[in-house]
Amino acid sequence: MIVLGLTGSIGMGKSTAARMLQAMGAPVCDSDAVVHRLLGRGGRAVPVIDAAFPGVVIDGAVSRPALGAAVFRDPEALKRLEAILHPMVQAAQRDFLARAARRGAKIAVLDIPLLFETHGERRVDATIVVSAPFAVQRARVLARPGMTAEKFAGILARQMPDAEKRRRADYVVPTGAGRLVTRRALRGIVRDVARRPGRHWPPRGYQPGQIHHA
Repeated sequence: MIVLGLTGSIGMGKSTAARMLQAMGAPVCDSDAVVHRLLGRGGRAVPVIDAAFPGVVIDGAVSRPALGAAVFRDPEALKRLEAILHPMVQAAQRDFLARAARRGAKIAVLDIPLLFETHGERRVDATIVVSAPFAVQRARVLARPGMTAEKFAGILARQMPDAEKRRRADYVVPTGAGRLVTRRALRGIVRDVARRPGRHWPPRGYQPGQIHHA
């Protein structure tokens, strides 16, 4: 099975690309959705975060605004949070890949917003970066409810620059020229990677839900 890593900066069209890949038959693991489950009521991360950041758990779930305030402009707090969440997300991704392999998938996709920032490229066979001109990106992001130019600038400051992501990527998919262009580029990638030899899943020693700490 070939494992693709899909990434891109905020507003670049990653979610749209993920839906297109799913429509082409490639199962997709949405890392943001995994985080939502981990932080939700009964989520695996809730008790650990409650201990690390007292007061951010409300009615059995992590309050994302409260958690955001706890780590905002505090690099050490952010590192503590990432040390909790990243291993759990990666465990969920491994479980997803094992299930996809059992179902006979030839290609599976890990949708990871901070793919390069977290060295996720080491865990996939090839990387896809979605990219659009800055003006298009900015317009998309500022159209979101509650978004401001200041928030947008803060998010960009925490992400690897688009140019660097494109430089590191195996494939770059344009998303600013219409969905037809994006879909055509993705189809070409799927055809290309389908010719590659896949890796065996699950890997030796795999156990469902197992968390590996750095």
